[in-house]
Amino acid sequence: MESLSLRERKQRRARQRIVDAAWALFAERGFVAVSVADIAERAEVGRTTFFRYFGDKQEVLFADEEVLLAAIRAAPREQETATEVPDAIWQLWKIAESIGGLMFGDPALWALRSRLLADNPELRDRAARKLDRIADALTDVLCDCGTDPDVARTAAEVGVGCFRAAQLIAGENPAGVMPAMREAVTRVLKGVAQGFARAGQSR
Repeated sequence: MESLSLRERKQRRARQRIVDAAWALFAERGFVAVSVADIAERAEVGRTTFFRYFGDKQEVLFADEEVLLAAIRAAPREQETATEVPDAIWQLWKIAESIGGLMFGDPALWALRSRLLADNPELRDRAARKLDRIADALTDVLCDCGTDPDVARTAAEVGVGCFRAAQLIAGENPAGVMPAMREAVTRVLKGVAQGFARAGQSR
């Protein structure tokens, strides 16, 4: 069990108050109308305390990023090395299933984040950078299992691309993301295989 000092527990509580206050304000006013000062005031902390934990208000919206990356790196690893992209994607799918709770979290917050991303291009840019980091982490996980780096990178990018599509398809319903992503992966792999087969027949 993790043992924290009194100071560390206070720091965690202060950080969580900031996150909770920000989400509440974003729900009430939207993203643009909320300032760092508003968040600090609602959380009952000073601006200095806010910036001790977050560089700006965008970072608060993605406060779970490091937790998710850590979960990916700590996910159970396959004993067998993936030699082909479909096998590597299957391994990544099992990782996604194991961390689904962290990926989607609170359904109400998922829905709110979806609306905020839809309304704010700067947040979509930040979300895209987050997914780039996730692709890097997934690539590293596969490489650590002995997968060829090119195969690992291809599988990670395909997986993240299918997740992006699933987010758009599912919209504000987090329960729809995994089924949509499974369908996207199936369509991609099946479609590529059929395309190559047709190309071979036409030669």
